[in-house]
Amino acid sequence: MIDTNITASSLTDAGICPTCYDREHNHCIFGNTKDKLLFENEEFECLFVGNPRAMGHTVIISKKHYKDMSEIPNDLCNHIFLFAKEMMKILKQVYKAESVYLCTMCDGPMNHFHVQLIPRYDYEKRGSSNFVKPRFNYVADKDKLNIIRKMLMKL
Repeated sequence: MIDTNITASSLTDAGICPTCYDREHNHCIFGNTKDKLLFENEEFECLFVGNPRAMGHTVIISKKHYKDMSEIPNDLCNHIFLFAKEMMKILKQVYKAESVYLCTMCDGPMNHFHVQLIPRYDYEKRGSSNFVKPRFNYVADKDKLNIIRKMLMKL
């Protein structure tokens, strides 16, 4: 039986990483994300965000727990950020975004290192307000998902 009182914030408050907990407990916090998965290797995965701030909002998450960028090994840091650079180019091409913001918001000891890629479109204002745009429910676009997956296979 699943405890419905367990949330990402309640785990964080209890000193437990929600991302690691979710992976160890059959995706009981964030749900199955395979339908959003764009790329995966032994070190990290890249997927669309379930509650994005923009169409194409993507996250790259280390598989091993690291609190923030200062804790990840240099080779993994290089790999993730070089991958993010290519992913930004792909998002701009596929979504016709004017730019893609890259941010990491690792807040607190129970955060799990991740990088967010948030597309910005030519009709949107520039600036930091894009990091706090209202979230909405992810809407699958299987054509774009498959195009991106194919493009990533060529890397």
